[in-house]
Amino acid sequence: MPNHDIERLKNLLGTHPDFPQKGIVFKDLFPIFQDPTAVEALIGNIVHHINSTYEEKIDVIVGLDARGFLLGPLVALRLGAAFVPVRKQGKLPGECASAIYEKEYGKDVFEMQKDAVKPNSRVIIIDDLIATGGSAGAAGELVKKCGATTVEYVFVMELGFLNGSQKLDAPTYSLIQL
Repeated sequence: MPNHDIERLKNLLGTHPDFPQKGIVFKDLFPIFQDPTAVEALIGNIVHHINSTYEEKIDVIVGLDARGFLLGPLVALRLGAAFVPVRKQGKLPGECASAIYEKEYGKDVFEMQKDAVKPNSRVIIIDDLIATGGSAGAAGELVKKCGATTVEYVFVMELGFLNGSQKLDAPTYSLIQL
């Protein structure tokens, strides 16, 4: 992605100090979605990265609750892949696998429907931000429980100083370093 597109996306991000609690500076992806050309640049970059990095087909895009739900289906459609959501506990019907994770401001539980990702599938996990790596790592654990392989984690933003990507079991790709 050209540097001017990255700068444009950075400039569109919202910044909310002390949200969801004191001491956290929340970076908001939603303003990008108010600009269709910015969304196109964002999704186009992610799809180009995946297509230029992997020769084998990606079977599933797993999107994390909740902003991964915005990105994941768009990327999955362009790749001809399935989309599978990972949600917070108690939000999905049917039999679910679960994984507990720590985030920068507490603990949570993620779930995925057990039959949503088929064994031996090649999976990319996508979310808006990687901080500590807790939620992405939990999603990777859920993919493993289904007998599939996470080939990469994709993020719009990365808080590199928290070293979250070092805790994951596959390579990461982030458009914006914060």
